[in-house]
Amino acid sequence: MPSKHTNGRATLGQGLDNEIYQIVRKIVGEQEQYGDNSHTRLSVPKVYDRINKSNSSLKRKSKKLLEDSISRVLEVLKQDLASEDEVGLMEGDFDGIETAEAPAFNGVNKSIVGMWAQNSTKTNGAQTPTTKEQGNQPTAPASKKRQHNGEPLPKRRKAAAAIDHSPPTHVSLEDLGGVDLVIKQLEDLIVLPFFKPDIYVTSKIQPTRGLLLHGPPGCGKTMIANAFAAELGVPFIALSAPSIVSGMSGESEKAIRDHFEEAKKMAPCLVFLDEIDAITPKRESAQREMEKRIVAQLLTCMDDLALDKTGGKAVIVLAATNRPDSLDPALRRGGRFDKEINLGVPNEAVREQILRALTRQMILSQDFDFRHLAKLTPGFVGADLNDLVSTAGSAAIKRYLDTLKTESNEMDVDDNTALISETVSELRRLIKRAKEPTVAEMTTISITTDDFLTALPKIQPSSKREGFATIPDTTWADIGALRPVREELLTAIVEPIRSPEKYERVGITAPTGILLWGPPGCGKTLLAKAVANESRANFISVKGPELLNKYVGESERAVRQVFVRARSSIPCVIFFDELDALVPKRDDTLSESSARVVNTLLTELDGLSNRQGIYVIAATNRPDIIDEAMLRPGRLETLLFVDLPEAAERVEILQTLSRNLSIPYTDEIADVARHCDGFSGADLESLLRRAGYAAIKRNDSIKLQDFITARAIVKPSVGDRKNYDRLKAKWGAGL
Repeated sequence: MPSKHTNGRATLGQGLDNEIYQIVRKIVGEQEQYGDNSHTRLSVPKVYDRINKSNSSLKRKSKKLLEDSISRVLEVLKQDLASEDEVGLMEGDFDGIETAEAPAFNGVNKSIVGMWAQNSTKTNGAQTPTTKEQGNQPTAPASKKRQHNGEPLPKRRKAAAAIDHSPPTHVSLEDLGGVDLVIKQLEDLIVLPFFKPDIYVTSKIQPTRGLLLHGPPGCGKTMIANAFAAELGVPFIALSAPSIVSGMSGESEKAIRDHFEEAKKMAPCLVFLDEIDAITPKRESAQREMEKRIVAQLLTCMDDLALDKTGGKAVIVLAATNRPDSLDPALRRGGRFDKEINLGVPNEAVREQILRALTRQMILSQDFDFRHLAKLTPGFVGADLNDLVSTAGSAAIKRYLDTLKTESNEMDVDDNTALISETVSELRRLIKRAKEPTVAEMTTISITTDDFLTALPKIQPSSKREGFATIPDTTWADIGALRPVREELLTAIVEPIRSPEKYERVGITAPTGILLWGPPGCGKTLLAKAVANESRANFISVKGPELLNKYVGESERAVRQVFVRARSSIPCVIFFDELDALVPKRDDTLSESSARVVNTLLTELDGLSNRQGIYVIAATNRPDIIDEAMLRPGRLETLLFVDLPEAAERVEILQTLSRNLSIPYTDEIADVARHCDGFSGADLESLLRRAGYAAIKRNDSIKLQDFITARAIVKPSVGDRKNYDRLKAKWGAGL
């Protein structure tokens, strides 16, 4: 029976446990001796295998008895060493002990540790065991401080690094351009709650708790939030929504609660949630329960931001997203994110302001034309313009490099140029020239308009990549004839966009929609593109059938998405081609899904009266099968008949199509066009193409004979012209 003055490990080492302890110590000692730190994890199976291989007396005992004893020894060592800094070997060897769960022995292990601590205390109190006892017991390091119940002291955790919540300093509102309207909206909603909260408290009025910034990628949502926070000078908590998501159940919700509690302690405080759509999907379509819990937690935290719950100091949450319609509807109700600010694709005037802000610290040439550059960048958002400025700067640097290369070619390099390549020789001359002192006037590089024009083709607008609207390249010069229709379109769409003050002075509004109808191939689509280009408005082309989807609700969602994109791209022209496929007449033969699509489009068109800057042009060959509700005033109220061209118009169309040919447009070729009765613009283009085929076969340029040959092959594509004459008599040409 061991003396009561022995230490805890001596108490553990009774009988079988003592022998197991000695074996474990031996294994650890061997690992230290041979520097085997990669296999230091001790487990019950590993120790059991060692006993079977090296101890003939113990291996005759039952496996269950041995495994229980090994588990007790490892558990005690693990609990002891996990809370203390053991010296040398023991610290490294038991960091990763793996033990099988032994719930039945947890109480025994704790009591053993407690006895160990008590015996250690007695030892420190001068009750030292005899030399004989020490020789019979395993040597163990002196125990360190423990709790009164004998259990190890809890681990000391490193203090978390303090997170800086001071306002941003890397950006300011001076760096932004074209966001004056957004700044005014933000100042109306944020400034007073932060700096004059007493007004809201005494008036019993709740200030805005959440603002949602939405718009296409690259339009400046994150930069505006940071710049406005820098201007306010209040504590700022910037969060990326995906960083909140955790794989552990409940951790994501806890992270949201912690951030909001921290914001309350630092109030007045501005919280910014970037890419909020990543954590707040619609709960009815959420795929995982965690997503629903995160949404519910955020809703609860937003409700707790009332002034009476934050000590009378405001906490306002700014959120940014590219997809506002994907958010859970409960987030966008009053008291939460009830104020929304749309940052759309900038127009020409705004692009000019952005370019001025981006280049305010750059050296530009004296004749730099911001307005001309703004006209050349339709569909560009702030990020695209920033990329353009950087690329133009690189072009200016490249121009300076070319100057150095030219000067270096005039220099001599002490090399045997016969033995090296010309490329290496040029490089050495350039390096030698670059090392020379720079002339004072060459230390700064002036960026010219040509540098921007060089960089422009290398930049693809984000709106074009993301499916938003862009301005087409088609101009009036690409269209021959159709002058009456062009004049009507100028009055209905181009002038309201270019000179809205004219309509305000008269006191009328521009037409909300125009329907171009007539035989196929007469230029309806070209007219719509030219109108968008002439007015410098963004252009969304929608083929009617492409919106239709076999899944319930998808077609209606696609129609709504078109108008959402248009609202982000004002001024914008939406062109519905083949409208008859999208909105046929609603009767008993029409399916329910098709009727819902018609109703959705009618509803969106009704809303256009309150959405200035969105214009709808539709084209069809079959106006008689379109639902009559589409053609009433307020929707597609202006019907323009695009007829087949007359003889003089055919001459003009063929001349326009032939403007890039190497041969002059002669009267003989014009005479061919005059005799093409019933030809549409598409037929005349086919005529020109056939003439080109004939020239290619002869391996020569196009000549008059090729047009005559093609005329014998190409036939008019419009057959039933009488039907259009009847419709024209019923509805009129609209001109």
